[in-house]
Amino acid sequence: MSRIGKQEIVIPAGIKVTHSGDVFTVTGPKGTLTKIFRDDITIAITDKTINLNIKRNDKFSKSLWGTYASHIKNMIAGVQTPYSKKLILEGVGFKSEVKGKELHFALGFSHPVIVKIPEGITATAEKNNITITGIDKELVGSFTAGVRALKKPEPYKGKGMRYEGEVIRRKQGKKTV
Repeated sequence: MSRIGKQEIVIPAGIKVTHSGDVFTVTGPKGTLTKIFRDDITIAITDKTINLNIKRNDKFSKSLWGTYASHIKNMIAGVQTPYSKKLILEGVGFKSEVKGKELHFALGFSHPVIVKIPEGITATAEKNNITITGIDKELVGSFTAGVRALKKPEPYKGKGMRYEGEVIRRKQGKKTV
């Protein structure tokens, strides 16, 4: 039994939830999110709550039960307050700036690195602090991870891009005789 899937999901005031076929839509003050769910889980929407139940008692359906509940909770939370991730760029000569719908980086390569910002995400960059916000938790997390992968922090000096609050495990380096 899924502990997360069994719980009722409360719909806050100002949030509109619809479910037709396999398309689940959540509309709130910050925007609209739509997701396609398989029919292995039945989604019952009442006035102020959402209940999820499994149709078949197999392993695959049980694994989707809690996952779908978490997705719905994240969608409801996202249309109320947007999700935000912060990246810190450390290193001499490393720069970041937003130009239109693109992030421009100088990461120590022989060329500038340009990343397009996807729809539904806003990015700001000031003094090598990059803030990425959006209502879709999955999109914000995957885009932030992709940007961080451009220049991961190295363990000797800590140069590179890291999440805010991330601790980089440092290595000792060469010893002199």
